[in-house]
Amino acid sequence: MTTVAILAAAADVSTLETAEFWVAVAFVIFIGIVLYYGVPRLVGQALDDRAEAIRKNLDEARKMREDAQALLADYQRKAAEAEGEAQKIVAQAKRESEALRVEADRKAAEAVARRIKLAEEKIARAERQAISDVRGAAVDAAVQAAQRLLAEKASGETGQSLIESSISDLKAKLN
Repeated sequence: MTTVAILAAAADVSTLETAEFWVAVAFVIFIGIVLYYGVPRLVGQALDDRAEAIRKNLDEARKMREDAQALLADYQRKAAEAEGEAQKIVAQAKRESEALRVEADRKAAEAVARRIKLAEEKIARAERQAISDVRGAAVDAAVQAAQRLLAEKASGETGQSLIESSISDLKAKLN
């Protein structure tokens, strides 16, 4: 309906009694009050304020995201550095353990060589002792055999002095 139609309808009494007419009048009054108090401006201002708050929140969220990404990159860099350092430590530990193993092998070889030398020296001493013991036993057996032979062949005092002199000479020569 146009404004002219509304005015024409308002002149007619039967139109004043219809509900549509009064709804239209109430609507026009409502729109007038809304415009008079500047409600569209207030609504626009409220929407602008809300849009600004949302923009600020988005900017803040973007900044926080950038900070988080920078922090993540920093932690990743530090983790990579720590990994590199750990690899260096492991490599150093391997080198040191290899050096310790070589040193331990060398010391073990030296200890074995010393023990072998000591064992060889003991064996040589035991051989010399055994040879000395065998010679001593041989001397004793030769002396006894010589005593028996001289006792059987030489008799008397001459034989006895000859036996004693021979035994002394024999012991001195054999030992």
